[in-house]
Amino acid sequence: QVQVVESGGGLVQAGGSLRLSCAASGRTFSIYPMGWFRQAPGKEREFVASISTSGERTYYADSVKGRFTISRDNAKNTVYLQMNSLKPEDTAVYYCAQPRSRVMIPRQTNDVGSWGQGTQVTVSS
Repeated sequence: QVQVVESGGGLVQAGGSLRLSCAASGRTFSIYPMGWFRQAPGKEREFVASISTSGERTYYADSVKGRFTISRDNAKNTVYLQMNSLKPEDTAVYYCAQPRSRVMIPRQTNDVGSWGQGTQVTVSS
């Protein structure tokens, strides 16, 4: 499996934008769907978005649909999460996720085989 490292988190005011990046090591990145999850303090980790190997298929949680965009660049072994119109309730640690199987597009935590270390996103009101 690939190792992943997230970056791009930070503090932003409500209504602002951030772009998260997930850099992956290993030659097999392009054959795995990828996903983003998040965990707010005191809450369970939840699905945010996921993307197929080619990038043609994307999936989003209802809470972020229309505001967040997931994309990938297989030549750079990187998956991105563009977050616009951020809200205080988007505050969480965001995790990049690789599924347990390359035929699985992760949309639940049980689908995930490998997690990154996470990057903190804080949205102030």
